[in-house]
Amino acid sequence: MKHKCPICKAETDSAVHADFPFCSERCRDRDLGNWASEKYVVSEPTFDEEDVAENKRNTIVLPLDDDLESSNDPEH
Repeated sequence: MKHKCPICKAETDSAVHADFPFCSERCRDRDLGNWASEKYVVSEPTFDEEDVAENKRNTIVLPLDDDLESSNDPEH
């Protein structure tokens, strides 16, 4: 997958760059620093805080396989 580095805009490729979508470890670290210094922020909550307080969130519960004995992983 080809993409442009979100920091320096250099071309990146997921098959070549271990730090994809960044072009280098330096750009990846700069992005992390931007989050840590609050240069980036989430503009609004993804849920209504009042609904959370009142426990009215819409939740999807997915069924899980209860039979762990049939797992392909011999350790579990």
